[in-house]
Amino acid sequence: MYGRPQPPSKALYIKKRGFPMEEQKDCSEIRSEQMEESTGKSRFTSLPLECVTEIISRTSPPDASRMSVVSTDLRFAADSDAVWEGFLPKDFQSIIAGAAGSSRPEVQSKKELYLRLSDEPILIEGGLKSISIEKRSGKKCYMIAARALTIEWGDTPMYWKWISLPQSRFKEVAELISVCWFEIRGRINTCMLCLKTNYAAYLVFNSTTETYGFEYYPVEVSIGIIGGRISTQSVYLNPSKTQMQRFPVVPRRIGRFNRGLTQLMGLQASVPAGGNCQYPKKREDGWLEIELGEFFNEGGDEELEMSVLEVKAGNWKCGLIIQGIEIRPKDRA
Repeated sequence: MYGRPQPPSKALYIKKRGFPMEEQKDCSEIRSEQMEESTGKSRFTSLPLECVTEIISRTSPPDASRMSVVSTDLRFAADSDAVWEGFLPKDFQSIIAGAAGSSRPEVQSKKELYLRLSDEPILIEGGLKSISIEKRSGKKCYMIAARALTIEWGDTPMYWKWISLPQSRFKEVAELISVCWFEIRGRINTCMLCLKTNYAAYLVFNSTTETYGFEYYPVEVSIGIIGGRISTQSVYLNPSKTQMQRFPVVPRRIGRFNRGLTQLMGLQASVPAGGNCQYPKKREDGWLEIELGEFFNEGGDEELEMSVLEVKAGNWKCGLIIQGIEIRPKDRA
């Protein structure tokens, strides 16, 4: 009689299941690994905490945030100060020390500080600048307050007025009363910006029901190192894309009586303007912004200047409210 068939050897079993012979795993080991995977554990989390922390710190803030919700083991490493301090600017301690008054963040961890700086800018330099970080990369963003800009005729009440608005991050904003020579300039040292980073500058402003004089002519904007290469382009500050052109240029006349004439001459030539000029865009904070140009920071200690200029048309302009000029990272096209 034939005896009972013998069960296949472990080697044959492994071979049929497709495992390499050298692994020599039995069924209990396989089930153990499957149980580990089903409970959210992996070989990655079995590494020493220092190794896991180092690995996560070499990723990015979005990656670290995603890892923190994968498992309890990963959350401890992904939320650690060792990880998020590496995402903060290297000079973050001096930035916090120089924060103005109530804008100084009160946080318990480096991750909280990172999220605070990315969501709420803090005031520095006596409230004349604000700094924040881009949430995706941790790179520094600045806004120069209107008070720190050079505004032609800005200290003449007949042409500009300084007011306070609750929706502004700064104590004061500049309201345009009436000018025919419109010129705004701002500067920032390149050593304050992140190295090897492409930045773009934006005029941050708003319009009022009294705004006029910007719908007929574009303004010239520029950005560049003082004494070096300057990038210049034309943009519109009128928030409406239905730009108009007018035929004659109204002569410059000192006095507000010329406003009505300026508007009348403009209405006589309601011809849509062509060209590829940019128009203002609405920001999440409710303000408008228009890009002034881009600048790649190679390093060094130089003055970067941005300008907004309209002095050729000669028409009177009124009604804009200037909050400042913002400089923030921008992906290169």
